[in-house]
Amino acid sequence: MTNWQPAAYKDYHWIVADPELLGGKLAIRGTRLAVSLILECLAGGMSLEDIDQSFNHAFPHEALPEVLKVASELADSFHVAA
Repeated sequence: MTNWQPAAYKDYHWIVADPELLGGKLAIRGTRLAVSLILECLAGGMSLEDIDQSFNHAFPHEALPEVLKVASELADSFHVAA
């Protein structure tokens, strides 16, 4: 058994990005849940309780502020010409 740990994304504690986990997609540390999946669930109107039930309580609620922060950073980095 190895002691492999996914690489942290920037200076985040809960957000990781590693090619060995979900093909490098941003993910929640200690889970196989992609940040984009959690955001999609929230955008679809799911509550944290709904997410808990859907993913066997795998999503750590403490990660939510970082999920929203990384989404804000990524959304702010795109520029669309009008």
